[in-house]
Amino acid sequence: MEEKIKKNIKYEILPEDFKIFDLCFKIIIIGDSGVGKTCLTLQGTKNIFQDTNSTVGFEFSNFNLKINDKYINLSIWDTCGQEIYRSLISGFYRNCSLAMIVYSITDIKSFNNIDSWIKDLKIQSSPDVKIILIGNKCDLNDIRQVSKEKGEMFCKDNNFTMFFETSAKTGFNTKNLFIEAAKILYFEYLNVQEKKNNIINCINENKNNNIKGVNNNVKNHIPVVKKLKREVIQDDVIPNQCIC
Repeated sequence: MEEKIKKNIKYEILPEDFKIFDLCFKIIIIGDSGVGKTCLTLQGTKNIFQDTNSTVGFEFSNFNLKINDKYINLSIWDTCGQEIYRSLISGFYRNCSLAMIVYSITDIKSFNNIDSWIKDLKIQSSPDVKIILIGNKCDLNDIRQVSKEKGEMFCKDNNFTMFFETSAKTGFNTKNLFIEAAKILYFEYLNVQEKKNNIINCINENKNNNIKGVNNNVKNHIPVVKKLKREVIQDDVIPNQCIC
């Protein structure tokens, strides 16, 4: 059933100022300073590329779309990557549905530091948070230090949800990144709803079975109860009382 839904999925990107949603998800973007997190977010959500200074604290943006019959808001928290501010952003991890870990393909150090970002994420966020690994700046292939295969293998070895290579400068894969993130969260929502419905149906089925069992027990005991009533009335053991 899920595969059928995935094949038939329809989506539409909505205006940034769209207000009414069925589902809202928090996404946090983490990674070393200078890997292009803010440029990536601006390009993916607003079709804008601009060189920016290092983020202090966080930048906030929205990406809205409709998937099938659900209106979805992605609340995107673009965090600073400088070591001095790591303790500052720890509170931003809470209640996030999906995390994007970004490294630069031109900087092996940013790739090697992924483990420390994973450690922070596991400490501060829920254990079932979805993770997308992103190798940014793939337009600079001539000075690449991290191969695409290495990124794909790291994603697979750590059971991440998805891997992308992107270019904030050219726009390669930037919008697609957020569309796929929304799809991941949408399907997770459907899975949770299906599990809830299964539990409710199971509870209702047990209730019905219990009611049937009680009714059968009552039917089986009616002759006994009637006999007791007659005996009590005849013996006048409990006058003016009725055994029910």
